[in-house]
Amino acid sequence: MNSYIPIVVAFTENYFVPAITCLSSILKNSDPKYKYEVICLLTKDLPLDLQEKLNTYNPERMKFTYLNLDGALEGVYVDERYTIAASFRLLLPELLKEHDKIIYTDCDVIIRNDLGSLYENINLGNNYLAAVYEAALDSQVSYLKEIGCEPGYYFNSGFLVMNLDQMRKDGLSKKLIDGLKVPYLQFPDQDVLNIHTKGKVLGLKPKYNSIRTFFLPQFKPTFLKRYTEEDWDEVQSHGTIHYTGGKPWNEMTVKFEIWWKYYFQLPEHIKASWQEDKKLSSIGKCLNFPLLGNLGQGIIDIYRKVKHMNSH
Repeated sequence: MNSYIPIVVAFTENYFVPAITCLSSILKNSDPKYKYEVICLLTKDLPLDLQEKLNTYNPERMKFTYLNLDGALEGVYVDERYTIAASFRLLLPELLKEHDKIIYTDCDVIIRNDLGSLYENINLGNNYLAAVYEAALDSQVSYLKEIGCEPGYYFNSGFLVMNLDQMRKDGLSKKLIDGLKVPYLQFPDQDVLNIHTKGKVLGLKPKYNSIRTFFLPQFKPTFLKRYTEEDWDEVQSHGTIHYTGGKPWNEMTVKFEIWWKYYFQLPEHIKASWQEDKKLSSIGKCLNFPLLGNLGQGIIDIYRKVKHMNSH
């Protein structure tokens, strides 16, 4: 198989190591026959040394394209909790006219499913995109209804298979960008995607974008209102982990040890580009939080074992 599957990511220089950790998980969990073109959406040019590290990471299976989109979203509302890069995906139909279909993924993700197989076999029809619907919590229902979305049919936009051809035909990018020019949306780019693609979204199995609540047993009853026991089991065993809460390189969070497993497998020259000591110290502070007690110590022990295993 010679053609490249287009994967789009958006990140900044200080997110370089999380980004390549995510990309490494794509390669480790997809059939070796698949090759990927990784299209990097940037707010400023990535330093040449970091480009070189990406370009030489696994050139047999990944090639990289860099798009500097500084100033591309002038005049839109940007919530202080998010970077402008999060909204670049709304421009993809017009930016990537050479592609009819792409996969978009956030970088705070460990992908544990074969994206090559998904891309090859999915039939989007005239849907704008495919995404994983969240299992709406009671606390979310009023807001979802307020913005015109049906609970259970609101998707997380951190992982999308996008039908760029259909989106271009219907001039969707302009509608999405115009929709961003308001200050009251809780999750701006995600909300406008949900609002303007309603009725033209293909639901994916939850294993393709397993958000934090999909892993926590206290939320299982809510999950099962939307999905099945089989779906729950798939999420636990090999669901893609989307760190929608705290980030595993900053604090102890759900499935944080799996992120570190992939990090430790990176080449040394890539890990050296990160100030690991500062990151680890922040995790240490969280793990030593006194209320964690024996649980905290147990997690520390797991963390040390994973680090030891990957150093040999």
